[in-house]
Amino acid sequence: MNYRTFVTAQSLLMTASSMVFPFYLLLIRNIGDSYSQFGLAYGLFALTGALVHPVIGRLSDKVGDRSLILFYTWGMAGMMLVVPIIKTVAALYMLQIAMGILGAVQKTTEKTALVRQTQGSQTGEKIGNYHLWTSVWGAIAVMATGYLVDFLTIGSLFYIASFLYMGSAVILMKASPLKYYANNEKPVQP
Repeated sequence: MNYRTFVTAQSLLMTASSMVFPFYLLLIRNIGDSYSQFGLAYGLFALTGALVHPVIGRLSDKVGDRSLILFYTWGMAGMMLVVPIIKTVAALYMLQIAMGILGAVQKTTEKTALVRQTQGSQTGEKIGNYHLWTSVWGAIAVMATGYLVDFLTIGSLFYIASFLYMGSAVILMKASPLKYYANNEKPVQP
């Protein structure tokens, strides 16, 4: 996969994420009876992600970034189909744990794939451009969704996001595997 394809796929999934995130927060707040349940639900997401980051890092070196990014995009496409039908706090907690794992997959492999794509050739410039485009599409998604929600149900936003995640996955599946630059240097011992 080339850098441009990677940025396109990531921009599409960032659009999906940005589109639903504000409304997802409202949804999880409305399921529980208290702010403590909201805090626990959000904390489960963050804690699960934190605990699996090291595992995902090792996996990205073994199975490759493309496989993990595909796992993330298809996983999130599925999660977006489930979100509108969540009705209980227990189901919300399970969803938060699954999304914490998927979030860790995305955060870690986004960085490892980006580094592998840019290593040795204007790394800072390419990373800056990557963040420009993913952030622009995220901002457009948030603003557009504010208008869309006036005409659609909140649940339909999650279905649209699922479709965008699927689109990102299809782009990644059609692309050749990511370039992999092996680092044969031994780490400095403290």
